[in-house]
Amino acid sequence: MDIIKQKGKLLALILRHDPKKFGIKLDKYGWAEAEDLVDTGEFTFDQLYEIVKTNAKKRFVLDAVNGKIRALQGHSIKVDLQLTPTEPPKVLYHGTTKRFKESILNSGIKKRSRQHVHLSADTSTARSVGMRRSKRPVILTINALEMYKNGHIFYLSENGVWLTDFVPERFIQQ
Repeated sequence: MDIIKQKGKLLALILRHDPKKFGIKLDKYGWAEAEDLVDTGEFTFDQLYEIVKTNAKKRFVLDAVNGKIRALQGHSIKVDLQLTPTEPPKVLYHGTTKRFKESILNSGIKKRSRQHVHLSADTSTARSVGMRRSKRPVILTINALEMYKNGHIFYLSENGVWLTDFVPERFIQQ
């Protein structure tokens, strides 16, 4: 694995899950000082820039004017991502594994330790998400607009990931 990809995984760990372990302080919106990350000895400024620029999932955003960086979603720690509720398209997709399919169909998609459930606008993205855990992922169709009309709130992150708190089983199709 190339060094930028490795550093990207480390940056995700720090900004989304465990900043304290590395002596990093996030503000309430999830922003960290880029200089503080460099001071850990784990990154250079050039590496941070390259991670943000080349990350396939566009997980990070860099505020070069203020010297700050943050993850766009996927946090297991509480941050205010300043997301605006957004009406979703008719359907969204969720990539998972065969092992979790029955549980999801019986009890819905839960955010577990994360702040939100992540959904995709297309099947190819959902498939690539599911392939992280299985060579033969299961793609579930979410009746997102119907959920929305029933009072569920959706957000669209800057990198195109749809977020919600929970997907009840009645809105999921195989």
